[in-house]
Amino acid sequence: MKRLRQFYIEGKWQDAGNREVMDVVNPATDETIDQLALATPADVETAIEAAHKAFASYATSTKKEKIGLLKSILQEYERRREELAQALTQEMGAPISLARKAQTELGVQHFKATLSALETYDFEQPIGNSRILREPIGVCSLITPWNWPLNQITCKIAPALAAGCCVVLKPSEYTPLSASVFAEIMDAAGCPAGVFNMVFGKGEEVGPTLNSHRLVDMVSLTGSTRAGIAVATQAAQTVKRVSQELGGKSPALVLRDADLNKAVRSVASDCFQNSGQSCNAPTRLLIPKELVEKAAAIACEVARGLVIGNPSNPETTLGPLAHKAQFEKVQHLIRVGIQEGAKLEFGGEGRPDGISKGCFVKPTVFSQVKPTMTIAQEEIFGPVVSIISYDSEEEALEIANNTIYGLSGYVFSADRDKALSLARKIRAGMIHINGAALDFAAPFGGYKMSGNGREWGRFGLEEFLEIKSILG
Repeated sequence: MKRLRQFYIEGKWQDAGNREVMDVVNPATDETIDQLALATPADVETAIEAAHKAFASYATSTKKEKIGLLKSILQEYERRREELAQALTQEMGAPISLARKAQTELGVQHFKATLSALETYDFEQPIGNSRILREPIGVCSLITPWNWPLNQITCKIAPALAAGCCVVLKPSEYTPLSASVFAEIMDAAGCPAGVFNMVFGKGEEVGPTLNSHRLVDMVSLTGSTRAGIAVATQAAQTVKRVSQELGGKSPALVLRDADLNKAVRSVASDCFQNSGQSCNAPTRLLIPKELVEKAAAIACEVARGLVIGNPSNPETTLGPLAHKAQFEKVQHLIRVGIQEGAKLEFGGEGRPDGISKGCFVKPTVFSQVKPTMTIAQEEIFGPVVSIISYDSEEEALEIANNTIYGLSGYVFSADRDKALSLARKIRAGMIHINGAALDFAAPFGGYKMSGNGREWGRFGLEEFLEIKSILG
């Protein structure tokens, strides 16, 4: 794919500044499918300068013009959804059914939610004898990961453009195919030159420029907590805004009055979706002590029912992990769970039966997991459920809050008032009650070391705005 050898800067495709490339590997087959050009700091600086040059004009565009641009992007995105889905299946092993129904659909929903917010948003309002203005913050570096590539690209691009900002996107080097198609969508939709720019590269090589450059006003990152600390440290040199959506270790509290079968199936299915590569996945299943055996049997039944294999097959429900390093990390943590004394109920180390290559991991269920065990504290980012027992609801709440993370949480109860009461006490940014679906107008983001700032809808739009008071 020619586009993987080029970057999109100032409204056109430009050749990379050097000849360094990396292999793009299909994680289902271990085969190299293409090679990707890697940016140098000089390439990134060119993109930043293009965004800075475009900002003066785009920042003054009208709401009507911004709405028109977002609608054009959405229309072009919808037209190329199947191409995006096929790219995701090749580059990260997402089952094609998941790529079509969820991975690409999230991009549609983020543009729709941003459009809805923009159409009704008041960028000026009077307070006392003052006029309060909300203005675009400026040039933004957007750094996105490989697990839900289009979700994280669109939930940053849409509000940034709606606010009037210009951006430099650095998508994950593991998922460049879908990002390249997305850049073509932006071009075809008529995005003004310099408003959207994209470079490929490794974080450790181009991150410092993206994060600390004097012409960058904001950095928005979705990634690991380790990466978040590095980004914040580098951005502090130029005192810029940093918005981060980082790791998670989300608890799912199943109360005694809940429908156990329904609750456990919901949690296990959500955990295994996307091969467990979701920062908000309910990976810690908190169950009353006397119900652990029943819960484990249900979770194992869900795992047993997954169809593992070729992600291009519409019947496949569990594909590989996205790349080799993640495969090795998950294998290591499964091994640690066994060594620390957790009971392996299903799955375990190695590839699933009948699969001899690729980054496939067995869907794994652990019970008798103590809250202090590694698998109960570290983000595994694989299809692994850890069942933790509790005696009282107070103990369950204590366990739920006893990690460095606070991205999401889940509560299951027949008593909605009780569920709401517990939801208020969980230190996390989004709580699902009885398996409630995502709401793209609601803010998404974390407490503690799961990050800061919020994305999605109006709250995502406001992250990209500065506030000005005009008095008199």
